Amino acid sequence: MTASTTVQDIPSRLYLAVGRLSRALRRSGTPGLGHGSISALSTLVYIGEMRLGDLAAREGVAAPTMSRIVAALLEAGYVRRKPDPVDRRAWLVTATEEGERMVSGLRSTRVQDLRKRMDRLTEDRRALLIAALPVLEELLVED
Repeated sequence: MTASTTVQDIPSRLYLAVGRLSRALRRSGTPGLGHGSISALSTLVYIGEMRLGDLAAREGVAAPTMSRIVAALLEAGYVRRKPDPVDRRAWLVTATEEGERMVSGLRSTRVQDLRKRMDRLTEDRRALLIAALPVLEELLVED
């Protein structure tokens, strides 16, 4: 830590760095869908079929917003929906094979972009980043 860096600056700098890196990687290979659509589709790919309301809650958006997101994903052929057999008023949404391929390709593109960014680092800097991974993963643990 340098004299110009205070302990109070660290969370702010980390927040900015992680946010900017995340935004830069989200721009990699974007297939014309917004971040909310890609996030919802990724959730369906990795978790599986779910009710529209549950998907909205998981993504932290209002049900009408999720309805618009799912409508766009339906139109693009990335999801399909069917009535919930338990509650006919509700819908179940599932990723299609095309949706799964799109998420897989997008993830691969973004990981490649991150790999290129890491390759620009010196070997020592890369080693520091690798050593910091367990610490960053600890920050993800909820209290």
